[in-house]
Amino acid sequence: QVQLVESGGGLVQAGGSLRVSCAASGRTSRSYAMAWFRQAPGQEREFVAGINWNGGKTFYADSVKGRFTIAKNNAKNTVYLEMNSLEPEDTAVYYCAAAPYGLGSPNGRYDYWGQGTQVTVSS
Repeated sequence: QVQLVESGGGLVQAGGSLRVSCAASGRTSRSYAMAWFRQAPGQEREFVAGINWNGGKTFYADSVKGRFTIAKNNAKNTVYLEMNSLEPEDTAVYYCAAAPYGLGSPNGRYDYWGQGTQVTVSS
């Protein structure tokens, strides 16, 4: 079992930046791909960004390419999502997910999920 805890969400003005983090604990000795998803009110959850187990490959949704950066620190069992040039449309609950031996791709199988952290971008 792996437990994921997100942090770093909050309120930011449009054009601003925010970094959210996800700390993993439990059975972290395995190699995990990690990803961030988000869900806005009344909308389906969508893939935002993913990274493979060693950080060598990343995936991004078209809507965040060039603005968001995902990074992984295996020594700290933590994955980060740096969000720049935030837009009101980025407002959502952001969830961290883990996939054993995965690639971090949008259609990967993510077995573990965090509780989410709220990101609100004001116009």
